[in-house]
This record gives sequence, structure tokens and C-alpha cells, in this order.
Amino acid sequence: MPLTEKQIEFLKNCNHRWNIKTGATGSGKSYVDYTTVIPKRIIASRGEGLLVLLGDTRGTLERNILEPMRSIWPGLVGNIRSDNTVSIFGKKVYALGADNKKHVSRIQGATFEYVYGDEITTWSEEVFQMLKSRLRCEHSHFDGTCNPENPNHWFKRFLDSDADIYQQSYIIDDGKLPANVIAELKKEYDGTVYYDRWILGEWVAADGLVYPMFDEEKHVLNTEPETEGDYYVSSDFGIQNATVFLLWQRERNSKRWICLREYYYSGRDERHQPTVGELVSGLNGMLGGIKPKRIIIDPSASALKSELLKNGYHTQNADNDVLNGISDVCTMLNENCLAFMRCCKNAIREFGEYLWDSKAADAGIDAVIKENDHCQDAIRYFVKTMYLVQRKDRKPYTPVIMR
Repeated sequence: MPLTEKQIEFLKNCNHRWNIKTGATGSGKSYVDYTTVIPKRIIASRGEGLLVLLGDTRGTLERNILEPMRSIWPGLVGNIRSDNTVSIFGKKVYALGADNKKHVSRIQGATFEYVYGDEITTWSEEVFQMLKSRLRCEHSHFDGTCNPENPNHWFKRFLDSDADIYQQSYIIDDGKLPANVIAELKKEYDGTVYYDRWILGEWVAADGLVYPMFDEEKHVLNTEPETEGDYYVSSDFGIQNATVFLLWQRERNSKRWICLREYYYSGRDERHQPTVGELVSGLNGMLGGIKPKRIIIDPSASALKSELLKNGYHTQNADNDVLNGISDVCTMLNENCLAFMRCCKNAIREFGEYLWDSKAADAGIDAVIKENDHCQDAIRYFVKTMYLVQRKDRKPYTPVIMR
């Protein structure tokens, strides 16, 4: 596949100590790296220091970089061995996860001749600070990519420093995704912070409502539609905080999921701390004889899980990946794939009260305010654990299902 003008421009200018591509997802940032940049750097290495590939995890590094390299350079790119090394063009290269400083402790103190970094904004800052002090050959280079995050993110501060950095910024249209795919991605992220970051390639803070696209006229139903298939329940558990059970079923001949009923009990508001037995009795009353296929539940709610099992329910540990889960709920709302019956009053109320944490944003961190979020957590658990949004760069969650 021929390179784009932007990729050719990078090859002409990536002779700095730090060579970074930032911007939209699917914009072709990594393609020029695993086809050209990484092979050239490794072949040209002089054996004066370690060669290192760093990713969020070894799994993402394998998926984003090593698998594509094998398809282009068959027989020249090996598999990651037990000692965290991989043979590339006959040279030993360390392949490590950078999400935790413990993962790179085994190479701490070494000199790095070449480092490639994938998904840099997901890394531990401590890993990056250690890396800077070890990239110390006269001809050392670092090449890397990332999607933008909060403008106060530690890596954005580095990019804005006076270090020897060549930086390119990409928008989604700079890549070679089909026009219909680009149009769908723009529609899925419309109105969210993810549109600014993952479509326009901008460093933008998450603030205000988490789900500004929620529209009562569009997402709240006064008349129950015809539904079909298995019932599911998603739950968020609290003691003084609210416990929530939401009942879901798919709309007939549609990809839209309907939240049919909710059970909401706040020990703090009711001035009574319920037992798990009382909560399950409340669930039974809400279900009215309906037998859900499984109940998706907060993995930490072990006491509630045990009580549900005693009552004959199947439970499934929820995927509690908050930011990816929020992104998936945004997509489901934008695609009109979620709706709520008018009786689900607390879920509807929380959509207007669920906010990004502005203090966390000032520190460069994406976080939500842990208030007005009990139904929202249950909604996110359902969407993320059921893998309702399938993105090519994500592997499905493998949950624990209890009988």
C-alpha cells in the first residue's frame, strides 16, 4: 500500500531524538512505523544499547505492531519469548508493557539505543521518566504514536517542552479508511470529547455532562415496544449508596436494547441499610417472574453475588473499564441503540447529572464525579460486558460467569 503524503513527510523529518505522531484513531500513524521506520532503525543499530518496543501492555504491542509486522516481513519477526524478548531481523528486541513501572524494572539502568513507543498516553509516567534517562547513545532515537488526551496530560507537557522533538498531528481523514467507515465513526462519536480527540486529533479536556447526546425525546419511551430474546439484568451494588438492578431486552427486529424496568434502593435516602436478602427480594419484585439469562454484577459485590446464586440466578462479573465503557455508551446513544422506559426514572435523571470531574481534568486525568452514577455504572456494565460495541482495536472481554 503506497504511503500518504503525511507519512512520506514523517520519513523525511524523523531524524530527531524524539519523533512523535499524535492524532486520530485509524489515521495511519502506526502504518509507516511497522512497515518502514522500525525495520530501518533496528537494521541500522550498532549494538551499543538495548532495542526496546514499549506498549500499554504486551498484548496491545503484539496486536498493534508485531502482528502487522509479521504479515509484511514473514520469517523476520518472531514471537515474544518468556524473557520478554523477540527476534526482529535477527536482533534481540525487548517487548514490554509500559502501563506499570514494574514491567520495565528488569531493564532499568541499561542504555537504550532505540525505543519505539505505542499508545504513549496510556503509559505510567514513571516509565517514561526512566526511559528519558536511558536513551543516551549519541545516535539514540525514539519513535512513537499516541491518541490525544487531556491537554494537561504529562505527555502533552513533554511535547510542549524544548526537547529535540519532531511532531506530527493527524486527523482521521489523513488515513486510508473507507469513506463510509469514517462517516460512521464520526457519527458514533458526535457530540463527545472522543470526537475531538479520536476524529479531529485535538488535545481536549473532558468536562460537563458525560453523555451530552442523551435526548429524552429520542431515548425515553412512553410505550413499551415489542421485544424479543433473552432478558438480562445489570446491577450496581451499594450499602449506604444506592443498589440498582436494570432489566434489559432487545427490541424486536432491531439492534436497540430497551431498559424495561429499574429497581433502585438507596440506604442513605431511605435511612435503612438493607440486607442482601432484602435487595434480592426487591429484584424479585421488579422482575415479576421474569427469569433473566444472567445478572451482570460489580465484581466486588461478593455478598450480593452469593445471595443471587442462592436464589437460582446466574451471575456474570462486569467489565469495569470505565473510560472505554463510557465511550461505548456514547456510541450506543449516538446510534440510537439504547432506550429507557419512562418508569426508569433514576436512570433518566442521572443522565442529566452525571459529570466529568473538572478538578481531575486540571491534573490531566479523565475521571467522572462519583455522584449520581449508580444507574450509569449499571448501564455501562451492561454495554461493555455484553460487548455491544465492537471495535477492531479491542479484544472482547472474557468475563467470569457463575452458575
